[in-house]
Amino acid sequence: MNKVYPDAKSALAGVVADGQTIAVGGFGLCGIPEALIAALRDSGAKELTAISNNAGVDGFGLGQLLETRQIKKMISSYVGENKEFARQFLAGELELEFTPQGTLAEKLRCGGAGIPAFFTKTGYGTIVADGKETREFDGEHYVMERSLVPDVSLVKAWKADKAGNLVFRKTARNFNPNVATAGKVCIVEVEELVEIGEIDPDQVHTPSIFVHRIVHNPTPEKRIEQRTVRAAT
Repeated sequence: MNKVYPDAKSALAGVVADGQTIAVGGFGLCGIPEALIAALRDSGAKELTAISNNAGVDGFGLGQLLETRQIKKMISSYVGENKEFARQFLAGELELEFTPQGTLAEKLRCGGAGIPAFFTKTGYGTIVADGKETREFDGEHYVMERSLVPDVSLVKAWKADKAGNLVFRKTARNFNPNVATAGKVCIVEVEELVEIGEIDPDQVHTPSIFVHRIVHNPTPEKRIEQRTVRAAT
């Protein structure tokens, strides 16, 4: 089975459709699959539910899909860098399932592990717990959270072999591994693509069994969300 596609557009073809739930890796702008996000925008798919730690920034990352009104709902934990996100939400044009960051990571991890739900202390006694089952264990109160199994996962990795074994680099190893395992279909954008056998098995972060399609993007833009430098001395 050939998992390597010539570009992001062809990697999404026949997979992405209106009304799907799509999980996207990354944290801020670090480790986002920027070519796949741009191709998703160009696909015109609409009424999407997007699972992501945040919604990118205005004009980049998932912010592009907000501008084109392709996202109807966000499941995320941080939305502070996107004015268009705030405008749509405050105007009642965008649904938001606000989720604590650790809970969001665990909902994705459990989705990939076949665990349908789990209990956590996080959010008990707050609006996070509204409408959810709660239980007491050993004198402590917990909220039940359902796991997330998106229709499609869009992931950014540093390196992959042609079978789809993935290696993530430094802080780009954030939500990407959990997003990769959670999706029914996982599409990965990589900076380096090597032959099968060239990656030491002990260095593989996500095994190939979770990966369905690969696209090589050797020159990602890698924007910095908030560039901060010291004053010249």
